[in-house]
Amino acid sequence: MELNFDHLRYIAVEGVIGVGKTSLAQKLQSAIGGSLLLEEFEENPFLEDFYREPARYAFQTQLFFLLSRFRQQEHLFQYDMFETRVIADYMFHKDRIFATQTLNPKEMNLYDMLARILEKRVTRPDLAIYLRCRTDRLMQNIAKRGRSYEKHIESNYLTSLGRLYDEFFWNYDETPLLIINAENLDFVNNDDHLQRIFQEISRHRNGRKNVSFDL
Repeated sequence: MELNFDHLRYIAVEGVIGVGKTSLAQKLQSAIGGSLLLEEFEENPFLEDFYREPARYAFQTQLFFLLSRFRQQEHLFQYDMFETRVIADYMFHKDRIFATQTLNPKEMNLYDMLARILEKRVTRPDLAIYLRCRTDRLMQNIAKRGRSYEKHIESNYLTSLGRLYDEFFWNYDETPLLIINAENLDFVNNDDHLQRIFQEISRHRNGRKNVSFDL
């Protein structure tokens, strides 16, 4: 069956740390073309300190991410979306998930003032894809890729973050949304798994759809 992605000019892949957002975005871009928009987390000078001492470095880390993501979105504004497809491994509006998780009330108020100004200028995706996965699998994926700044991530942090992601996407209705159970998927090494995801992406046009594959 031939798959059609012509209706999708801007696709955003989301999920908790370690779920495979970047891998899926790269696979999708390789298959259907377009420009990749990837999170610049490695450029955040506060990130490793944050994972080691969250309370101390949360605000600096979050503010850097907010402004970095907005700078990337400004480049997105320059694309002719009728001519160029964009595939991103994050949604700008998900920044609030991490802010809610890590900032104290005073910091959150200041963050919120800035975020509300920036959010008005951000392009929304034609399709949002939310990958869900249990915490132990996320921890395995994080350990396997061996990033030094992630070595202090704890499982309870990921579990709490996962709940906030679920809440965010449960209430999300601004664009078509695919929620994919990635528990038993290996779309990096198993082409059948990848093609099943591509089929769902191609078919989905409106509203929310929850997808679990019978493997």
